[in-house]
Amino acid sequence: MGKTVKSKSRQVGEKMFSLIEELYPICRSITGNGVRKTLNILKKQIPLEVHEVPTGTKVFDWRVPKEWNINDAWLKDAEGNKVVHFQDSNLHVLNYSIPVDRKVSLDELKDHLYTLPDQPELIPYRTSYYNEQWGFCMQHSTFENLEGGEYHAYIDSSLKEGSLTYGELYIEGDSKEEILISCHVCHPSLCNDNLSGISVATQLAKDLLGKKNRYSYRLLFIPGTIGSITWLSENEEKLRNMRNGLVLSCVGDEGDVHWKKTREEHSEVDRAVSRVLKESGDSFELLDFSPYGYDERQFSSPGIGLDVGCFMRSPWGSFPEYHTSADNLDFVHPESLEDSFSKISSILQLLENNRTYKNLNPKCEPQLGRRGLYSKTAVDSQQAVDHMAVLWVLNLSDGSNSLLDISERSEIPFNSIRVAADALKEANLLKEV
Repeated sequence: MGKTVKSKSRQVGEKMFSLIEELYPICRSITGNGVRKTLNILKKQIPLEVHEVPTGTKVFDWRVPKEWNINDAWLKDAEGNKVVHFQDSNLHVLNYSIPVDRKVSLDELKDHLYTLPDQPELIPYRTSYYNEQWGFCMQHSTFENLEGGEYHAYIDSSLKEGSLTYGELYIEGDSKEEILISCHVCHPSLCNDNLSGISVATQLAKDLLGKKNRYSYRLLFIPGTIGSITWLSENEEKLRNMRNGLVLSCVGDEGDVHWKKTREEHSEVDRAVSRVLKESGDSFELLDFSPYGYDERQFSSPGIGLDVGCFMRSPWGSFPEYHTSADNLDFVHPESLEDSFSKISSILQLLENNRTYKNLNPKCEPQLGRRGLYSKTAVDSQQAVDHMAVLWVLNLSDGSNSLLDISERSEIPFNSIRVAADALKEANLLKEV
């Protein structure tokens, strides 16, 4: 039997999944060595530039927090048995927990324990970024079996002056206008809500680096909320070139694609996403803008005003695995990663090709036959030009309608409109404006 050859798309999906596998064990947070280790792994695949912003730096209404790192943690019962251990799961420790080494009663300990009573076999993900405290997260089934007596709580962590770390990649195109792609790098071992966005963004970067692009692209690998606030505060001069953008998160599960619209809700990127998803034939949902969510809410804040939405499969908080130990390697799939990558690539290609033209022969319909266009429309092949697409492009290309406008109004697939426009431009019947 011959060797099975995997499809290119399947190979791409498995490459993204392999990156998730490599990043999964790392304990990340909004600062610290976990973020650095993650970005250093990404640097092996893409030419990422890593930035450090010192603790205390004022970033709009915020300040960069102290840097948090952790080496080990455990909770022992009176007999010395480890009830929970950081080495078993980095979710066991309250993220950003201050160091502790003390013996406490069960009653006192309960104030520092976090569980999920409705999901008793799962470990929750909890944080304490801006409120210094210590704590452990555990399965509720373990919590219910805790017996009275003295417990030894030990967390070998540090919270001190350092910096916030983020990664950035700028890919120069023919135009200085930029498209932003952003993902967050602050969660520990959570595959869908964190690592899936990182892996797809990395693959998009590799793909864009291998192409000649109309627009420039800026990819950000940043801690959630404080990372985008920090980048925006430090880079306000770059915003004038920002055309639109996508935040990527939760793109590796089997759910339908969801797009959370930009604040404007009918921007070019909103329409591009809608068009690509409609033409895919797959189920999807468009979500109205809300000032709650991921970093799109920072990019879309009124003083920033960028047209940035959020591309997801299952939205945050909508799946039971969200922010729990069940968001693991079994929850994300190469096929879903590849589908997300493919759809986002199609969105970017639509934006790249969404041009506006003016008809150079606007008085009545031009004769297509003597320009070789009528015969092209009649040929049933991949090179065929759709006759109705030609007529729509000619009729609406008055210098005010983009190809996306024409595709939406005619309900003809965008690529057919683009092919028609290319043919008409070649025949000197269109001029880009």
